[in-house]
Amino acid sequence: MIFSGGFISLPHIMPYKPEFHLGAIVSVAIIFLVSAAETIGDTTAMVSGGLKRDITTKEITGSLACDGYASAFSALLGCPPVTSFSQNVGLIAMTKVVNRFTIMTGAVCMILAGLLPPVGNFFASLPDSVLGGCTIMMFGTILTSGIEMLSKAGFTQRNITIAALSLSIGIGFTAASETEIWHIFPEILQSVFSLTKSLYLLFFTFPNIL
Repeated sequence: MIFSGGFISLPHIMPYKPEFHLGAIVSVAIIFLVSAAETIGDTTAMVSGGLKRDITTKEITGSLACDGYASAFSALLGCPPVTSFSQNVGLIAMTKVVNRFTIMTGAVCMILAGLLPPVGNFFASLPDSVLGGCTIMMFGTILTSGIEMLSKAGFTQRNITIAALSLSIGIGFTAASETEIWHIFPEILQSVFSLTKSLYLLFFTFPNIL
């Protein structure tokens, strides 16, 4: 199982023939805007939870620039825009480890897992019970970090309205089937919001920029 995928797997530059469709362009643009909002929220939560201070403008611009460069490089490999990992918020909040060498080591392991199938298969062989236990604690910590950020922003009527609409519309529209809601909209809106679930991402991550 560990060596079932060979020893090395390199990505391919421009694996797909470029095509331009308005619905796809709008959808990807929305996803990238949502990714930027999530990046702001993730970096803010990590600085607050790990360093116990407010994030600086330089740190925000740096994280957004890194997100943009990575998304541009990702497109050359035939992938959609990448996003920051909310899981890091939970890990840093739990461990308080913000050492750059430690984080870089984790990034190197992920790169090796993508390039070397035996490494990826090794991580994939971890028992579900181990991953499940870590996931429960980690994502619970992410939730509490979000609530903490919302409390710092203040429970004004404006913030409460944005948070309420984000949760109800984002989760509600995603849970509803396409035949219940999206069939009444034009095809281009269906491809942008329904097929890619961009609306869920947009409304669910928007509180990050409160």
